[in-house]
Amino acid sequence: MATESGVDRGKLSKLAERERAAFAERHPRSAAAYGRADHLFGRVPMTWMNKTAAGFPVYLKTARGNRLTDLDGNEFIDFCLGDTGAMAGHSPAPVVAAVTRRLGELGGATTMLPTEDAAVVGAELASRFGLPLWSFALTATDANRWAIRLLRAVTGRSKILFHSYCYHGSVDESLIVVGQDGHGRSREGNVGAPVDVTETSRVAEFNDLAMLERELAHGDVAAVLMEPALTNIGIVLPEPGYLAGVRELTRKYGTYLINDETHTFSAGPGGATRFWDLDPDVLTIGKAIGGGVPVGAYGLSAELADALTGRGDLDLVDMGGVGGTLAGNPVSMAATRATLQEVLTEGAFATMTTTATAFAEGIQKIISTYGVPWSVSRLGARVEYRFADPAPRNGTESAASADAELEDFLHVYLANRGVLLTPFHNMALMCPETTLDDVARHHEIFDAALTELTTG
Repeated sequence: MATESGVDRGKLSKLAERERAAFAERHPRSAAAYGRADHLFGRVPMTWMNKTAAGFPVYLKTARGNRLTDLDGNEFIDFCLGDTGAMAGHSPAPVVAAVTRRLGELGGATTMLPTEDAAVVGAELASRFGLPLWSFALTATDANRWAIRLLRAVTGRSKILFHSYCYHGSVDESLIVVGQDGHGRSREGNVGAPVDVTETSRVAEFNDLAMLERELAHGDVAAVLMEPALTNIGIVLPEPGYLAGVRELTRKYGTYLINDETHTFSAGPGGATRFWDLDPDVLTIGKAIGGGVPVGAYGLSAELADALTGRGDLDLVDMGGVGGTLAGNPVSMAATRATLQEVLTEGAFATMTTTATAFAEGIQKIISTYGVPWSVSRLGARVEYRFADPAPRNGTESAASADAELEDFLHVYLANRGVLLTPFHNMALMCPETTLDDVARHHEIFDAALTELTTG
C-alpha cells in the first residue's frame, strides 16, 4: 500500500533488505575495519560517522576532487563532499601546495603568532561578505559560541533566538524547537544539556515574522542567530520579504543579527548574504572556506567592534571565554587563503551553480514522471529532494516530512552503484570538479530506484 511518500512500504522493505545485503558483499574490508575498532567510542572517530544507512560506514582510502575510493576498491562520485566541508573538492591542488609549503618548507603548524596569510584572508572575507573585521576559530560551532558570548556581553541580554530545527553545529543554545503548544522545548536527542534550553534561548518558526516578533518583544534577546535558509533539516528557502522582515524586527527590538553561512555559502562567492543583499551585524562561517582543513571565522560590523573594544571590563585577550590556542594557526590560514583565492572563486561558483541547476531540474523531471509527492529545492551549488510536496516552509514541517526508511533505501541503492549523498539527508553538493556526466549518472540510478519502487 502506498503511503504519504508515494511508495509501497512492503516493496520498500524488501528492496532495502536486498540493497543492504549487496552493500555488505561489496564492502568486506570496511566491515572488518569497523569490527576491529574496539577502542573507538561507537567504533568510529566521531559518533556521527555511525549515521549510515547500511549498518556500517564505508572506510576511506583515497579522495581527489569529487571522487572517493574505499578499502575494497570501490569508487564513488561524491555528492556529500564532507557535508559541505569539501565543497572545494577533496585535496584541491592549491590548498595542498599551500599547506605543504607551510608545514614542510616554512614550518610551524601552530605557534600562537600571526601570519600575513590571516590578514589576506580577513580582507578577502570582508570583500565577499561586507563585514569589515574578522577573527578565526577552528570550527563554525566555535565561531557561533564566541559570537554569542560577545553579543551577550555588549547587550547585557541573556537569550539568543533561533529557528526551529536550525543547524549551528553543537551550540547548546541552538538545540531548541517549537513544540506543539507553539513555544520552545528541547530538541529530540539533545545530549547533556547544561540547563533547560528555554532558559538560554527563544525560538520561532522560519518564515513566520509574527512568531519572531512575539519572541523578540520580551526584550531579553541579545541576538538572532540564523541560517538565511535552513539547511540541515532539508533546504527551506526564505519566502519573499522574510529576511528583510527579520532585519527590520531585530533593529526594532535592539537585537543583533548573526548570519551563519556555514552551509549557505553554497549560494555563491559571498554566500546568501551577498546573493540576497543582507546586512547582518555578525557573520559566522566554517568548513568549506578551508578547503577541508579545519577553520571557522566570524566577521563583525565596525559599530559592533567599536562597542566591544571600548569595554574595559571585557577580557578579549586572555581568559574572557573567546579564543583557542590553535585558532588562527598558520596551516588553517594558508589553506583558507588558497581556497578563497584559487579554488572557490567567482568562476568556480558559476560552474557549480550551473551544474546544480541541471541536477535540480533533472530530479524534478524524474519525480514528475513517476508522480510521487516529492519536491526539490536548490541553494546555489546545493540541491535537496524532500518527501513532501509542496516543499516545507519551516523546520517543523520539514522534520515532519522525514521518511527514514525511504531515505536509507535511496542512500544504499545509490552507494551500491557508486554515488554518495550526505548521510544525514538527501543533499547533493557540487564542487568545481563535479560534471554534468556525474549528474547524469546520479539521475540514471535515481530513476532506476524509482522504477523499482513504483512498478510491478
